[in-house]
Amino acid sequence: MGAQLRTVAVPAVDHTLQRAAAQFRAEIGELAEETMLEIQAKIPEFARPANDDHNHAVRAGVEHALRRFLDILERRGTDNTDWRDAYRAIGAGEMREGRSLDALQSAIRLGGRVGWRRLVRFAENESLSVSAISSLADAIWAHIDELSEASAEGYAEARSAEVGELDRRRQRLLDLLVADPPPAEEAVNAAALAARWPLPKRLAVIVIKPSDVLTVRPILSPEVLAGLGRAEPTLIVPDPESPAQVRMIVNALVRHRAAIGPAVPPVEATNSLRWAHRALELASRGVIAGEGLVWCDNHFADLTIFQDEALLTSLVRRRLKPLSQVRENQREPLADTLLAWLQQNMNANAVAATLHVHPQTVRRRLRQLDQLFGDQVHDCDARFELEIALRTERARRTRRPRRPDAVARPGFPGSVM
Repeated sequence: MGAQLRTVAVPAVDHTLQRAAAQFRAEIGELAEETMLEIQAKIPEFARPANDDHNHAVRAGVEHALRRFLDILERRGTDNTDWRDAYRAIGAGEMREGRSLDALQSAIRLGGRVGWRRLVRFAENESLSVSAISSLADAIWAHIDELSEASAEGYAEARSAEVGELDRRRQRLLDLLVADPPPAEEAVNAAALAARWPLPKRLAVIVIKPSDVLTVRPILSPEVLAGLGRAEPTLIVPDPESPAQVRMIVNALVRHRAAIGPAVPPVEATNSLRWAHRALELASRGVIAGEGLVWCDNHFADLTIFQDEALLTSLVRRRLKPLSQVRENQREPLADTLLAWLQQNMNANAVAATLHVHPQTVRRRLRQLDQLFGDQVHDCDARFELEIALRTERARRTRRPRRPDAVARPGFPGSVM
């Protein structure tokens, strides 16, 4: 209905109704008090001290409603909307105080019954016809509907405004948490309080592929801070290591490509964001495995190794340069054998089992590798760098398709990168 007023059917104004209206206007304070006492006695939410601000507002609303009804009885002009403003304000107040609309709607109906009892007594004393009494009943309950509608409008508007403001505050909190440089702890605490978001001990930042958000918008639980409108859609999940939160993440993002950063204290959220962004990028390039969800916790080594790819490429070229001396078709088997040998604590039989080849084949390759790499395989620092280089070469080789025009396998010195 909005702010439009209903046209209420009432009997034609006569001297009897004029006397009724005059009598009720004279008793409006008494009738309002009777209504308030009835409401407070029967609806616990309204059982408050007489000087309570909320009760003052309700009392004013009761008087507005009574005056509005008397105007209807007298067929006076209905341009005055004070009664509607009052009930919209009462409905908004109920929302802001965290109560449901049910108690207020019950109070409005109860007030209507109190007024109706008065009208019935008057009708009996004046011997009004059944038709007149029926018309009065229609008028009073139509008025009650208008009051209920106005209070519901105020409640809905206040809820919409609060939800919008809360969303804005939560968006600001998300932006603050992932800001670089990180914010002060006091600023984070204040923003979380304003956003009504209990600050967890640990959280994780999730980065989603932008095109996936446009295709399917994830359904998220209320405790998740969502920045889906960012250039890089971002979520912040509190207590991400709990089984319930893990299930929530999987269910909400089952149709998305996303990376879940490691759990960190709130003031380190920007680190979780950076690592999640890097993981999603590496997964999109095929450097680390992951078609759907990529959990950074499962790829710490890859994330560490690929932090500086220019430096990493330089390391690969330096440590794997000896492999450029052999034919192309020998480089991959030799590299796999050397990596397995380093990982298997230099046990040739374990290497053979890992690679599913004969131990004699492994020993032959190891002799060739010893000639190529010399002291590198016997120096602990060199072996460490060599393993990093070999892991990098394998990641690039096995998870990136070879270009048709490539003359050498990716990762090896002199190859097409």
